[in-house]
Amino acid sequence: MNGLIQKAGLENEIACDSAGTIAYHAGEPADGRMQQHAQRRGYHLSSISRQVQPRLDFEKFDYLIGMDDDNMHDLHALDRAGQFIHKLFKITDFCRSRREKSVPDPYYGGSAGFELVLDILEDACGGLLLKIKKEL
Repeated sequence: MNGLIQKAGLENEIACDSAGTIAYHAGEPADGRMQQHAQRRGYHLSSISRQVQPRLDFEKFDYLIGMDDDNMHDLHALDRAGQFIHKLFKITDFCRSRREKSVPDPYYGGSAGFELVLDILEDACGGLLLKIKKEL
């Protein structure tokens, strides 16, 4: 998403951050294989994993986006009062050409798994960016 934001010249208008619903990989960079596949497409994955901070993230960001149903369940659970339900989306809700229900975990599927994830995310992030641009 950050790569698309930069290509559109909107990095001063749109802030995008990444966080996990669990702290398992907190403090770590993206998987090296994902970094390699992303680099081949011109994306530099430099973020360090962190866990979602409900009070801060839910208030700060306009969109809180999960990759799959488990992420969505966790995000809804963090928003116990349902105060931020209007900000919760699954990334595949924004796909324009693909018909995916979620982003699969690529870590056990080899190179094809990483490429599939990038294909899905390019489509979905492109759709999300179009939506955000209409709101600016």
